Amino acid sequence: MPKFIDHEERKIHIAEATWKVIREEGIEKATVRKIADAAGLSTGSLRHYFSSQSELLAFSMELVSERVRTRAESNSYTGTPFETVMEALCELIPIDSEKRLEMEVWLAFSSKMLIDEKLKALGEEVYEEMRGGMSNVLRLLDSLGLLHENADLEMEASRLHALVDGMAMHHLMHPDSFSKEKVIEVLEHHLKSICT
Repeated sequence: MPKFIDHEERKIHIAEATWKVIREEGIEKATVRKIADAAGLSTGSLRHYFSSQSELLAFSMELVSERVRTRAESNSYTGTPFETVMEALCELIPIDSEKRLEMEVWLAFSSKMLIDEKLKALGEEVYEEMRGGMSNVLRLLDSLGLLHENADLEMEASRLHALVDGMAMHHLMHPDSFSKEKVIEVLEHHLKSICT
Protein backbone atom coordinates (compact mmCIF):
# COMPACT_ATOMS: atom_id res chain seq x y z
CA MET A 1 0.00 0.00 0.00
CA PRO A 2 1.49 3.40 -0.95
CA LYS A 3 2.53 5.68 1.89
CA PHE A 4 0.15 8.59 2.50
CA ILE A 5 1.85 11.98 2.24
CA ASP A 6 0.23 15.06 3.72
CA HIS A 7 1.24 17.60 1.07
CA GLU A 8 0.51 20.66 3.20
CA GLU A 9 2.60 19.20 6.02
CA ARG A 10 5.40 18.48 3.55
CA LYS A 11 5.31 22.09 2.29
CA ILE A 12 5.56 23.34 5.87
CA HIS A 13 8.50 20.99 6.47
CA ILE A 14 10.24 22.43 3.40
CA ALA A 15 9.50 25.99 4.55
CA GLU A 16 11.01 25.22 7.97
CA ALA A 17 14.08 23.77 6.24
CA THR A 18 14.26 27.03 4.27
CA TRP A 19 14.23 29.00 7.53
CA LYS A 20 17.05 26.79 8.85
CA VAL A 21 19.23 27.38 5.80
CA ILE A 22 18.51 31.11 5.83
CA ARG A 23 19.29 31.39 9.54
CA GLU A 24 22.54 29.41 9.27
CA GLU A 25 23.86 30.62 5.90
CA GLY A 26 21.88 33.69 4.84
CA ILE A 27 19.20 34.09 2.22
CA GLU A 28 21.69 34.47 -0.63
CA LYS A 29 22.88 30.90 -0.01
CA ALA A 30 19.38 29.45 0.31
CA THR A 31 19.54 27.51 -2.95
CA VAL A 32 16.99 24.89 -3.92
CA ARG A 33 19.67 22.20 -3.55
CA LYS A 34 20.63 23.28 0.00
CA ILE A 35 17.02 23.56 1.06
CA ALA A 36 16.24 20.13 -0.40
CA ASP A 37 19.20 18.67 1.52
CA ALA A 38 18.06 20.34 4.75
CA ALA A 39 14.54 18.94 4.21
CA GLY A 40 15.88 15.46 3.43
CA LEU A 41 14.45 15.53 -0.10
CA SER A 42 15.76 15.39 -3.63
CA THR A 43 15.64 18.63 -5.62
CA GLY A 44 13.09 16.94 -7.90
CA SER A 45 10.82 16.20 -4.94
CA LEU A 46 11.13 19.78 -3.74
CA ARG A 47 10.27 21.11 -7.19
CA HIS A 48 7.12 18.99 -7.07
CA TYR A 49 5.91 21.36 -4.32
CA PHE A 50 7.54 24.61 -5.45
CA SER A 51 8.30 25.27 -9.09
CA SER A 52 10.67 28.17 -8.37
CA GLN A 53 12.83 29.55 -5.58
CA SER A 54 10.64 32.66 -5.51
CA GLU A 55 7.53 30.52 -4.93
CA LEU A 56 9.30 28.63 -2.13
CA LEU A 57 10.48 31.84 -0.46
CA ALA A 58 6.99 33.37 -0.73
CA PHE A 59 5.42 30.33 0.96
CA SER A 60 8.11 30.36 3.66
CA MET A 61 7.54 34.06 4.26
CA GLU A 62 3.76 33.57 4.44
CA LEU A 63 4.29 30.82 7.00
CA VAL A 64 6.21 33.18 9.30
CA SER A 65 3.38 35.71 9.12
CA GLU A 66 0.70 33.05 9.58
CA ARG A 67 2.39 31.62 12.70
CA VAL A 68 2.65 35.04 14.34
CA ARG A 69 -1.00 35.79 13.50
CA THR A 70 -2.24 32.40 14.71
CA ARG A 71 -0.31 32.65 17.97
CA ALA A 72 -1.65 36.14 18.67
CA GLU A 73 -5.24 35.19 17.82
CA SER A 74 -5.28 31.88 19.70
CA ASN A 75 -3.76 33.19 22.92
CA SER A 76 -6.25 33.16 25.81
CA TYR A 77 -5.80 36.61 27.28
CA THR A 78 -7.04 36.75 30.86
CA GLY A 79 -5.61 39.95 32.34
CA THR A 80 -6.91 43.49 32.47
CA PRO A 81 -7.38 45.27 29.13
CA PHE A 82 -4.00 46.99 29.63
CA GLU A 83 -2.27 43.65 30.41
CA THR A 84 -3.97 42.05 27.39
CA VAL A 85 -2.70 44.80 25.09
CA MET A 86 0.82 44.42 26.53
CA GLU A 87 0.74 40.65 26.04
CA ALA A 88 -0.62 40.91 22.49
CA LEU A 89 2.04 43.44 21.47
CA CYS A 90 4.79 41.28 22.98
CA GLU A 91 3.77 38.54 20.50
CA LEU A 92 5.34 40.77 17.82
CA ILE A 93 8.72 41.14 19.53
CA PRO A 94 11.37 38.36 19.49
CA ILE A 95 11.51 37.83 23.26
CA ASP A 96 11.72 34.03 23.10
CA SER A 97 13.49 31.53 20.83
CA GLU A 98 10.46 30.86 18.57
CA LYS A 99 9.80 34.56 17.98
CA ARG A 100 13.52 35.21 17.54
CA LEU A 101 13.75 32.62 14.73
CA GLU A 102 10.70 34.11 13.01
CA MET A 103 12.15 37.63 13.26
CA GLU A 104 15.59 36.58 11.96
CA VAL A 105 14.00 34.87 8.97
CA TRP A 106 11.63 37.80 8.38
CA LEU A 107 14.58 40.22 8.28
CA ALA A 108 16.32 38.03 5.73
CA PHE A 109 13.16 38.05 3.61
CA SER A 110 12.97 41.84 3.98
CA SER A 111 16.19 42.32 2.03
CA LYS A 112 14.86 40.07 -0.73
CA MET A 113 11.62 42.10 -0.87
CA LEU A 114 13.54 44.95 -2.45
CA ILE A 115 14.14 42.94 -5.63
CA ASP A 116 11.40 40.29 -5.73
CA GLU A 117 7.98 41.71 -6.63
CA LYS A 118 6.05 38.75 -5.20
CA LEU A 119 7.83 39.02 -1.86
CA LYS A 120 7.41 42.79 -1.91
CA ALA A 121 3.65 42.38 -2.32
CA LEU A 122 3.56 39.95 0.62
CA GLY A 123 5.64 42.36 2.68
CA GLU A 124 3.17 45.14 1.95
CA GLU A 125 0.26 42.91 3.02
CA VAL A 126 1.96 42.10 6.33
CA TYR A 127 2.84 45.76 6.88
CA GLU A 128 -0.80 46.79 6.39
CA GLU A 129 -1.97 43.95 8.62
CA MET A 130 0.42 45.09 11.37
CA ARG A 131 -0.69 48.68 10.91
CA GLY A 132 -4.31 47.58 11.19
CA GLY A 133 -3.48 45.61 14.32
CA MET A 134 -1.98 48.70 15.93
CA SER A 135 -5.08 50.70 15.03
CA ASN A 136 -7.28 47.98 16.55
CA VAL A 137 -5.29 48.06 19.79
CA LEU A 138 -5.76 51.81 20.06
CA ARG A 139 -9.45 51.64 19.17
CA LEU A 140 -9.90 49.03 21.89
CA LEU A 141 -8.17 51.24 24.47
CA ASP A 142 -10.25 54.19 23.27
CA SER A 143 -13.54 52.27 23.42
CA LEU A 144 -12.76 51.27 27.01
CA GLY A 145 -12.12 54.90 27.92
CA LEU A 146 -8.45 54.18 28.62
CA LEU A 147 -6.89 56.37 25.91
CA HIS A 148 -6.30 60.08 26.50
CA GLU A 149 -9.31 62.07 25.41
CA ASN A 150 -7.58 64.06 22.65
CA ALA A 151 -5.46 61.21 21.29
CA ASP A 152 -5.00 61.18 17.52
CA LEU A 153 -5.66 57.50 16.75
CA GLU A 154 -3.95 57.62 13.35
CA MET A 155 -0.80 59.24 14.73
CA GLU A 156 -0.71 56.96 17.77
CA ALA A 157 -1.06 53.87 15.55
CA SER A 158 1.95 55.05 13.53
CA ARG A 159 3.97 55.72 16.69
CA LEU A 160 3.08 52.36 18.24
CA HIS A 161 3.90 50.50 15.02
CA ALA A 162 7.28 52.23 14.75
CA LEU A 163 8.01 51.59 18.45
CA VAL A 164 7.16 47.87 18.26
CA ASP A 165 9.18 47.40 15.04
CA GLY A 166 12.11 49.35 16.44
CA MET A 167 12.14 47.46 19.72
CA ALA A 168 11.94 44.15 17.87
CA MET A 169 15.00 45.13 15.84
CA HIS A 170 16.95 46.46 18.83
CA HIS A 171 16.22 43.38 20.91
CA LEU A 172 17.14 41.06 18.05
CA MET A 173 20.42 42.85 17.31
CA HIS A 174 21.39 43.80 20.88
CA PRO A 175 19.69 41.38 23.29
CA ASP A 176 22.12 42.09 26.13
CA SER A 177 21.81 45.89 25.93
CA PHE A 178 18.10 45.91 25.05
CA SER A 179 16.86 42.96 27.08
CA LYS A 180 13.40 41.42 27.25
CA GLU A 181 12.86 43.29 30.51
CA LYS A 182 13.81 46.56 28.84
CA VAL A 183 11.43 45.87 25.95
CA ILE A 184 8.55 45.34 28.38
CA GLU A 185 9.52 48.40 30.42
CA VAL A 186 9.63 50.68 27.36
CA LEU A 187 6.39 49.31 25.93
CA GLU A 188 4.60 49.70 29.26
CA HIS A 189 5.96 53.26 29.65
CA HIS A 190 4.74 54.20 26.18
CA LEU A 191 1.25 52.75 26.68
CA LYS A 192 0.92 54.46 30.05
CA SER A 193 1.93 57.75 28.46
CA ILE A 194 -1.03 57.61 26.06
CA CYS A 195 -3.54 56.15 28.51
CA THR A 196 -5.45 57.79 31.34
